[in-house]
Amino acid sequence: MKQTILFLLLFVLIFTFFPQRSLAAMPSVSAASAILMDQDSGRILYEKNANDVRKIASITKIMTAILAIESGKLKENVKISDTAVRTEGSSIYLKPGEEIKLKDLVYGLMLRSGNDAANAIAEHVGGSIDGFVFLMNQKAKEIGMKNTHFANPNGLDNKENHFSTAFDMALLTRYAMQNKAFREISGTKFYKGWENKNRLLTEKYKYTTGGKTGFTKKAKRTLVTTATKDQQNLIAVTLNGPDDWNDHINMFEYGFRNFDTVIILDKGYLKNIKTKYLKNHVYIKNRVLYSLTNNERGEIEIEYKLLKAKKNWKDPKEIPNIVGEAVIYKTNEPIRTVPIYYKYEQQEKKEGWFSFFIQLFLFHTGVKTDG
Repeated sequence: MKQTILFLLLFVLIFTFFPQRSLAAMPSVSAASAILMDQDSGRILYEKNANDVRKIASITKIMTAILAIESGKLKENVKISDTAVRTEGSSIYLKPGEEIKLKDLVYGLMLRSGNDAANAIAEHVGGSIDGFVFLMNQKAKEIGMKNTHFANPNGLDNKENHFSTAFDMALLTRYAMQNKAFREISGTKFYKGWENKNRLLTEKYKYTTGGKTGFTKKAKRTLVTTATKDQQNLIAVTLNGPDDWNDHINMFEYGFRNFDTVIILDKGYLKNIKTKYLKNHVYIKNRVLYSLTNNERGEIEIEYKLLKAKKNWKDPKEIPNIVGEAVIYKTNEPIRTVPIYYKYEQQEKKEGWFSFFIQLFLFHTGVKTDG
């Protein structure tokens, strides 16, 4: 009897201090459309009607903001027009004829959702609102937003042909978050007397790093937020979400509990490449990150596909810049392909502990090499 009790206590202690991490139930989400995306890899961790076309309200301003930032004009003064001032809806109370820095307009756009700021930005960056809308749709195509069309820079319901999807808005946010200035503005809680309307950022969820709120009568509540925990970066989008604050918290908690961002291919010179003339001279430029559950780690394999060595490669100048590709597989399905580059210089011999653990991880996940 004593042995049985001792065993049960030991069993409880093991599972208390070393909990097993199994995939939890899908999060509860009130929104008509929703998505949770890993920011680093673009992997979709959760979705609900993510490709349904809907009105998006003021999360439109993510596109307006990133175009303003990329214009390189943030330090320029913008003269406010009568048209901008008369814009309906939320406002930062601009006055006709006043001059304000474009940077301040972007803060007013993102923190206070100023529709007047949106139109002022559009007129300055695009030459006119129509000109700016053209730039918005051009950028949407570049990013790969296939089910999106912008008709204004603010998201108001005054145009019927203004729409997007949860998936497309996640793509846009992932693109925008690569920009340092956007990350800073999006994640600012207070600026020159303005408090950010994103309550997830200011009070409700400590891991929130940014985002944009939205609401119109037709679109209902829309919300985009970003969050980071233990170096894992996630993006959440909801469209027509009556309980959107909790929707986002539930999705983030689901993502953080069940997935880890893992380096599945590190940058730097590749080991174990034996192809003549390429050995010790081929490398990956950027590390590849991917969001995985514990159970999925063993499903990753990497295959290095290299060009066949040619006789004229005796001269390093004849070897092309790109000499192959690394194909990353998950359960035998390709999920990413990255180029393999050639550079003629001696590989450094020193390797730190971090490199050791990366190589150990790659060994356990299974790495294919050829050549």
